[in-house]
Amino acid sequence: MNEENYARRRQKLAVLMKEGVSVIAAASQKIRSNDTEHPYRQNSDFYYLCGFEEDNALLCIVKEAQKSKTILFVQSKNEEMELWSGVRLGVEAAKEHFQVDEVYSIDVFEVQMKEILKEHNTLFLELFREDEHYTKVKQIAADLMHSRGVKRSPREFKDITVLTQQMRLLKDDEEIVLIKKALAITKEAHHQAMAQCEANMMEYALQAEYEYHFLKNGADSESYTTIVAGGNSANTLHYIKNDQSLKDGDLVLIDAGCEFQMYASDITRTFPVNGRFTKPQKELYEMVLAVQLKVIEAIAPGMTKNRLQELAETLLCEGMILFGILHGEKTKLIEEKAHKKYFPHGIGHWMGLDVHDPLPYVDDRGDEITFQPGMVLTVEPGIYIRKDDLNVPQEYRGIGIRIEDNILVTAEGCTNLSKDIAKTASEIEARCNNY
Repeated sequence: MNEENYARRRQKLAVLMKEGVSVIAAASQKIRSNDTEHPYRQNSDFYYLCGFEEDNALLCIVKEAQKSKTILFVQSKNEEMELWSGVRLGVEAAKEHFQVDEVYSIDVFEVQMKEILKEHNTLFLELFREDEHYTKVKQIAADLMHSRGVKRSPREFKDITVLTQQMRLLKDDEEIVLIKKALAITKEAHHQAMAQCEANMMEYALQAEYEYHFLKNGADSESYTTIVAGGNSANTLHYIKNDQSLKDGDLVLIDAGCEFQMYASDITRTFPVNGRFTKPQKELYEMVLAVQLKVIEAIAPGMTKNRLQELAETLLCEGMILFGILHGEKTKLIEEKAHKKYFPHGIGHWMGLDVHDPLPYVDDRGDEITFQPGMVLTVEPGIYIRKDDLNVPQEYRGIGIRIEDNILVTAEGCTNLSKDIAKTASEIEARCNNY
């Protein structure tokens, strides 16, 4: 990412702040077991604003009426610690690398913060995130309230994520390039898995294929725990045990995506373990695919997620009636939410730095946000019929199908960023049998 792009984001955030001081902390290391740690992953908002990947760091933006200032706190160089945990950038190199006004060691941030917070009424923090740095900053603000000689200090605390999430709704060109790269890697993994899958293979072996191709092709990691759900396991939406044998004649639902330079992909494909759809499997699969294509076609500026949800549910309900899964009049079935038994989740979600980007769906007034060019979301209709559901024709029992793509809203409508990943029944069968 271009350093000038990070600087522009910080300038935009300063404008949104109007006045005050914002403090955004890097992610903390997370303990996995005793004294071993999970692989480090930076806080998305912190990364969005400066691109720095080390822990134990703070970004501070000071906004006055006509000007703003950016301050970065980083870990100092330390040969002993670097021997164990890797080379640190350090204060001097950070001054040269980042387009910020000041850089200090994190060791002096409490002293510096006392001066920074003076004469400002408003403090912006991630109010709902527990972090030792935020605890210290709030204590400094509290102490300043009772300090002699300090005319003004923060009396108003605001959630900085309200502003950063507003900014992150619209992806810029550089962000789209990174999402496309993550999807190119994910495409390779899905196609390789289709070719490798066979009866009696363990679900975790297929999971390993995905994670191998992610890392082999330069991804940082998977975006989320890979779902490899054979047969009836696909009817558990977040199935991650991945410990069963794949059976000849079953479908396998795989929800898998990678991160590239912090940006996510999120793709689900469902395909036959043995490479050939049965007639009932193909009927339901092509019904779900037709729904997905119609929902994607409806995406354009001015559309809303709720309207997409309503469209998907209506179309899926029609399909369920057609195949005898539901019985009755469509309008009444939808009113009674009978279809939700077989399609219980949303049609999609925002995606970007987080696979489920924590961005708003409604504005400050509670009105639903309409789509604008630059927004990225998933579209993922599905149908889930448990094998013990005696209300459904026997040939459809035990089938779970989801088809998910990543969509960019454009001025003209939308672009399917993952359109090159095999999706039609014929494309999938060709990948499964003739890769």
